[in-house]
Amino acid sequence: MKTLKALTPNQVDESTQEVFAAIKQKVGMVPNLYAAIGNSPALLKGFLAFSETLTGGVFTAKENEAIALVVSEINGCEYCLSAHSALGKMAGFSDNELVDIRKGIIEDNKLNALTELVAEITENRGKTSQAAIDNFLSVGYSHGALAELIGMVALRSFTNYIFSNGDFEIDFPKAASLAELEVA
Repeated sequence: MKTLKALTPNQVDESTQEVFAAIKQKVGMVPNLYAAIGNSPALLKGFLAFSETLTGGVFTAKENEAIALVVSEINGCEYCLSAHSALGKMAGFSDNELVDIRKGIIEDNKLNALTELVAEITENRGKTSQAAIDNFLSVGYSHGALAELIGMVALRSFTNYIFSNGDFEIDFPKAASLAELEVA
């Protein structure tokens, strides 16, 4: 049974209301995922700080969205696929590129090395092959980027898990599943 509800401002304490207001001012809304994380004020504040820190790290906006899409595709998170498809478009990906990332078909060598390692980390619960790490490093990423990547996979898996245990609607344009795209 899914139990994490998206809370409204009148259902949370004053400090969480302030966080909700700041989110709304920054992005124009309080996404339902964030409102569900708000069931724990400490978790919401920690999540936002961790997310802001990592998204300001070594990866570009496009790389961050590619990471989110691969993790969310593997974990089957419809909410995050929808959110990060919208954000990926804002970062400059075309609709076809977004689908290709989800399928693991990427022509750019650097982005391909990144997403292959993301897939390995996600599928193998953190365990990776030396070949995938070597490939990641060989295209110009650093050991610091590797550490941040592990954090990004954990962050995106966390949001996937919140949705998996949540009882709230997707409040972004819904991304089609890969199976639906194959039929179209």
